Amino acid sequence: MPKMKTVNQEILEQVIAATSEPLLIAHIGQPDWPVVLANPAFATITTDTVLNKPFADVIEELAGRDLALEISEAVRAQQETSLPIEANNREYLLALRPLQLPDEKMAGFYVAYWRTGTGAGTAEGAETHHALLKAKRRIRDLSRDDPVTGLLNGGAFADVFEHDWAVAERETGKLSLVTFTLEEFAAYLEVFGRHAADSCLRRVGQAIRRCLRRASDVVARPDGQRFVVLSHSTDENGVREFAGKISTAVRELGLHHPRSISSNFVTVTYEVTVVDVSAEKRDAKEFLSDLLDVVAQ
Repeated sequence: MPKMKTVNQEILEQVIAATSEPLLIAHIGQPDWPVVLANPAFATITTDTVLNKPFADVIEELAGRDLALEISEAVRAQQETSLPIEANNREYLLALRPLQLPDEKMAGFYVAYWRTGTGAGTAEGAETHHALLKAKRRIRDLSRDDPVTGLLNGGAFADVFEHDWAVAERETGKLSLVTFTLEEFAAYLEVFGRHAADSCLRRVGQAIRRCLRRASDVVARPDGQRFVVLSHSTDENGVREFAGKISTAVRELGLHHPRSISSNFVTVTYEVTVVDVSAEKRDAKEFLSDLLDVVAQ
């Protein structure tokens, strides 16, 4: 039997079009991860036009913000995953898988398909498949998540930042970062103790996460009393307004802080940085290290 090295693109498109499962392909090697393909079966889930829309936005519209954030984190980690989802009063297993060529270091595309079963075609098989991926995801999360807040830790954020930096460099784009620092946190810890301090960190972290404007935005706790947000917005004024809203949201948590020098409540200060990646002489690792060092001073 002759070896088939390549398949005509039109043939592949016909095969995908004939697939009965709703299917999307997103180009995660470009900013905002645009949807580059949606098969006809996808119209059974939504009649909205999804081509060229940001993949995370499509998922958010279909499944809600929390699930979109979880899926975005899985995509950034280059992981295969699956999650139960409901669409048009029908239950699916939303499966995502990176598409990577042998000579690529990272996947440039992701395929997402809404499955009514696994390859075995049984409910039991779907449940087993989902449980296995959930276990793999949990193992990944143990190394990537900050144990106090559940947000990305410093190492995982650095991986995400380096990936997005490479994309922005190729596309001559910009990245925006906002670093938030809890004011007088050492004094808060001294007054209330470690348990209350950890609770404070968790609540502040979740407040920041709820304020993220898009599911493709990322928040992490790189260390101690600091949080950092990565966004693809290039409008510095808009980013500053966004940071101000987060600062307000943290204060409105109403966490009492008797030793605060600026308020009776827990508050944050913030620094905004918008970097033109293509014009930057430092690499991603050096830039991020310098940024966090400067903010810490």
